[in-house]
Amino acid sequence: MSTQNSTQNSTQNDPATQRDRGLCTYRVAGEDVNLSYNIVRQFLVRGNSTVTDQEVAQFISICRYNQLNPFLNEAYLIKFEGQNPSAQMVVSKEALMKRAETCPEYDGFRAGLIVERKGEVVDVEGGLLLPSDKLLGGWAEVHRRDRRFPYVSRVSLAEYDKGKSLWSNKKSTMIRKTAIVQAMREAFPAQIGAMYTAEEQGANIQDAEYTDVSDAVAGEISEKANAGAPVSFDETPAPERNAAPAQEQNTAPALNAGNVKQPPF
Repeated sequence: MSTQNSTQNSTQNDPATQRDRGLCTYRVAGEDVNLSYNIVRQFLVRGNSTVTDQEVAQFISICRYNQLNPFLNEAYLIKFEGQNPSAQMVVSKEALMKRAETCPEYDGFRAGLIVERKGEVVDVEGGLLLPSDKLLGGWAEVHRRDRRFPYVSRVSLAEYDKGKSLWSNKKSTMIRKTAIVQAMREAFPAQIGAMYTAEEQGANIQDAEYTDVSDAVAGEISEKANAGAPVSFDETPAPERNAAPAQEQNTAPALNAGNVKQPPF
């Protein structure tokens, strides 16, 4: 009995076991994405509060179901003390738009600003705001080939602008982006209906730079293909120089996408 308990305790305290706890592997754009409780907590959580196992498990499930790669800043978790009692999952606008573009019914979109100009409320396409304009909100319309009318979103600046992060100096960009993602979600509820961006949730987090998967992989191949050493994220020490034939070492795939930080697997 004591031997069995000792074995269980040693397994629970084993760093490798903790690292792989809840491990999930799926493919996005031809690349393997590996997520576990420890990987999410270490690399994909922002804020100053600790996320629970339930919140991490839900994040992993949503990423897998929606084919999101969080290491390319397509999604992350945020949680702050004294604010929302639960963690919030944030998805980038580009990730939502890429999901919409995979739908055969998608037929483009238009978007812009709602401004007060010379005493009149007008819709301006794009994001250009004149010095004399008063910004009131943003608008967007998403078209589907199988629908007669477009899905239209009109959002108020006062509802979303809290003067934090990029809202303090890029109000036009942010409110236009908010209108776009709301229209996209209404047009494609089955594909992106449960995913929200930082702008919509009022998160005081500056958006990270979005990296396209294909561009990142192409850059990695160009940089690493002739480096003479395999790209590896294993924690175990690298094998000795003569431990494996040279042709086997040169066949290791380049997994790290550009400058995106990947955790050890």
